[in-house]
Amino acid sequence: MPHPLISWIVSILILTTARAEEASLKRAFADDFLIGAAVNRRQFSDESNVDVPIIEKQFNTITAENALKWESIHRQPGAFNFQAADSFVEFGETRGMRIIGHTLVWHSQTPRWVFQDEGGNPISRELLLERMREHILRVVGRYKGRIHGWDVVNEALNDDGSLRQSPWMRIVGQDYLVKAFQWAHEADPDAELYYNDYSLHRPDKRAGVLRLVQMLKDAGVRITAIGMQAHYRLETPELALIEESVKAYASTGLKVMFTELDIKAIPTPGPGSADISQRIDGEDRWNPYPQGLPDAVQQQLAERYAALFRMLLDHRDSVTRVTFWGVTDQSSWLNNFPIRGRTDYPLLFGRDRLPKPAFHAVIQLRGQGGE
Repeated sequence: MPHPLISWIVSILILTTARAEEASLKRAFADDFLIGAAVNRRQFSDESNVDVPIIEKQFNTITAENALKWESIHRQPGAFNFQAADSFVEFGETRGMRIIGHTLVWHSQTPRWVFQDEGGNPISRELLLERMREHILRVVGRYKGRIHGWDVVNEALNDDGSLRQSPWMRIVGQDYLVKAFQWAHEADPDAELYYNDYSLHRPDKRAGVLRLVQMLKDAGVRITAIGMQAHYRLETPELALIEESVKAYASTGLKVMFTELDIKAIPTPGPGSADISQRIDGEDRWNPYPQGLPDAVQQQLAERYAALFRMLLDHRDSVTRVTFWGVTDQSSWLNNFPIRGRTDYPLLFGRDRLPKPAFHAVIQLRGQGGE
């Protein structure tokens, strides 16, 4: 007969393992905020994809990583291809998930023809507004009542809070923002409408967001939430700066959402930005852990995620959604940004698709799971 102490230890191990296997982010934070992930075409179009069980178990909302961007569905004038977007929406509907559309108006991943005539010259304000209107009404209208919220305008601000001189801004002027929200609301009056951007913890950019929100309110158009992309690092930005922005955005009466959360676990040159136009030549020192993340850095990542989620829980009355930008480290965009070919570890699930220490650190805030 086994010793009573050994039997007790074995039973505890079995119970702990079972709890860890049952641990679910969407259940743990069900009373706090939605928990989501950005999904790619391989994940939502192939039922046998190895990431599907994680998506089903862990998340109650999904965002289209690329399937609803202009270059994906509207490559040529008047020619729409909704095949991937339809699959994305059906994937979420089948699983009873809240579906988020990303993104309607952006300066990146938008074909050049949108802004130019056949000779490559900038088109008129009137023609660009008509193209925007056609695109928004067609795309949002197709998924009326099915896609619950839209990133209507993405990254319209510079880091100093001024309006980015994108083709939208240069050709139309700042009222392109008003028109975008106006037409998105016209296409689906019940959909939530978001402004989405990176580095929204920065005071100057925060001030720019507040001005933008006031401009939209003064114009009488609907805006539901501010989307903080939340592409962070292990040590920056300071949590206090993030929290100050959460409070400031909530004070406008809008919801606050963390829309593209990930935390870089490897060093990156420069001050840090999510501007996808950045490209930096790779050096070995910027790819220090190609074979796996050291335990000490795993712990640092876990502590960073836990601290962030503790802050989010303190503001769960205003923070209504937390979406990770990806499902596992394997599919994270940070493996190629801003340096191609690196091995980063920014999410809660590793390349082996198993929960990392960061996952357990987060889930334990609500008394679930464990290692």
